[in-house]
Amino acid sequence: MWLMNYITKNSLTSPNAVKGNVNKNDKDGTAVVSSGEHKRLKSCFPYGIVSVPPTGERAVVLPLDDGEVGLGVIANSSELEEGELMLYSKGGASIVLKNDGRVLVNGKELAV
Repeated sequence: MWLMNYITKNSLTSPNAVKGNVNKNDKDGTAVVSSGEHKRLKSCFPYGIVSVPPTGERAVVLPLDDGEVGLGVIANSSELEEGELMLYSKGGASIVLKNDGRVLVNGKELAV
């Protein structure tokens, strides 16, 4: 909800998000190539979560009145059910919160 409020409040009169591929990441931000190159993008995340998208991932960029922001990468389909959550890394590590209360770490159930 807060993300949509932020986007609506800070977006141009006609926000036209674009998608493209992450070209590079460095200390100045992320670069995404679509019909043009979007450089020095800051990313938009829920509080407490930070990520650096790997080069080659498909990403979404939204123009704002004070620049552009990377909204994130387009998720690959997964076998999650509605309401479940997965955190994962490029190296293959994952944490899945299941609807039935189970927690899976790298596919193995965590004993609670």
